[in-house]
Amino acid sequence: MSRIRETFVRLKRSRRGGFIPFIMAGDPNLLTTELLLVELATAGADIIELGVPFSDPVADGKVIQRASERALRKGVTVSDALRCISNAKQHVDVPIVLFSYLNPLLKFGKDRLVNEAKQAGVDAVLVTDLIPEEADGWFETFRNEGMDLIFLVAPTTSDERLARIAQQAGGFIYAVSRAGITGARNEMPRDAEPLVRRLRAVSDLPIAVGFGISTAEQVGEVWRFADAAVIGSVIVNQIEKLTDSPDLVNRVGDFARSLRKSRPVSQ
Repeated sequence: MSRIRETFVRLKRSRRGGFIPFIMAGDPNLLTTELLLVELATAGADIIELGVPFSDPVADGKVIQRASERALRKGVTVSDALRCISNAKQHVDVPIVLFSYLNPLLKFGKDRLVNEAKQAGVDAVLVTDLIPEEADGWFETFRNEGMDLIFLVAPTTSDERLARIAQQAGGFIYAVSRAGITGARNEMPRDAEPLVRRLRAVSDLPIAVGFGISTAEQVGEVWRFADAAVIGSVIVNQIEKLTDSPDLVNRVGDFARSLRKSRPVSQ
């Protein structure tokens, strides 16, 4: 059993919902990224997603696009993201997911990625635009090294495709709460819960819901019907606002704590 699955087993045993924050590698700089990984773990993250900056992040809204642009201007690469994970893992043991588009990983090289990700302590890789029809080689390679390959599914994903993804996914399945791009929203999308029900029919993997989750109340609502909530844009937005603050790391940690201030019973 992978470390991510073990995490969800512990959460289920304690009847808690999972908290999965996302940050971008190299935003505002690599040292701060390392410190944020440690701080988010201390703040109660059950799993952390670390994004690899990419020049054409079509699934992301403006907040994460800007973070990616800022990191790219500093020359941040896949190697840098892996180094951040490796350094952070010397201080914390929270599972970390490398979150990337396919192009940077292809350029880096699949075999090299698997070897260096394993050495860095990466627990899973989520490739936003890797389709199941092209994922077999990736799935086998990562599984053989004890890492999960995580897939995104959306409300528009057909039942047939959900079943195929369920056969290939590992760790958990990331359910996109609505069609479209990432970004904070004032209300929980109504498509999220029906999508989770459809996934439950074809998979026993844990399900995390993301895209648009931006308040403690929304996190609590996700915990009512899913196994974990993924929170990205609203945290990245805090990092952007606090870029020049000497207390950025602690303040982002406090903000993360405020998002998980209640732990309702998971269903």
